[in-house]
Amino acid sequence: MSAHDDGGPAFPHFKQGLPVAGSLSLRDWFAGQALAGYLARGEPIGAYENAAIISYRQADAMLAARKGGSK
Repeated sequence: MSAHDDGGPAFPHFKQGLPVAGSLSLRDWFAGQALAGYLARGEPIGAYENAAIISYRQADAMLAARKGGSK
């Protein structure tokens, strides 16, 4: 399995001017938002494992779009 760009922390927080580890990654945030959207719409995405895979693929696409900017 290859490592994915996690986009850094979704909601960075600092203590005494230094970043605090353990924050939710932007990739996880995007995947969670995609999953919530799919489930709220009643999308027929199959098993929960498939829903997770699809959501993370969407998150990866969003991170890639952020790097490339709008075209």
